[in-house]
Amino acid sequence: MLINELSKRTGISAHTIRFYEKSGLIKGKRDENIKTNKYFHYDEETVEKLELVRDAKSVGFTISEIAQLLDAWYNNKMTISEKLGVLEEKLLSIDERIKQLQEMKKMISKFKNDVIEDDC
Repeated sequence: MLINELSKRTGISAHTIRFYEKSGLIKGKRDENIKTNKYFHYDEETVEKLELVRDAKSVGFTISEIAQLLDAWYNNKMTISEKLGVLEEKLLSIDERIKQLQEMKKMISKFKNDVIEDDC
């Protein structure tokens, strides 16, 4: 499939797909039978990878972390326990970020109350 169809299937813009391709997360293939254009073609594995990228980004993985995950998952470079370790690390990182956000929320609420009470 071409990039427009890939975009429709995944809900990811063509611009973002190109960015992911330049970042090395996915790779299109040229149809060697067609010499008149330089279009990239994508397969079902690319759809799966883009869905993984979308999901990983939504829970806070960076592009670099996603690249490592894709490499490990699709090239079987990690054992199951190593994969679980990476995911556990990310869960701990998310928990830490939640704590930071809760502290920030408390500070902002205090500032808000100070403004309401004309203390600042």
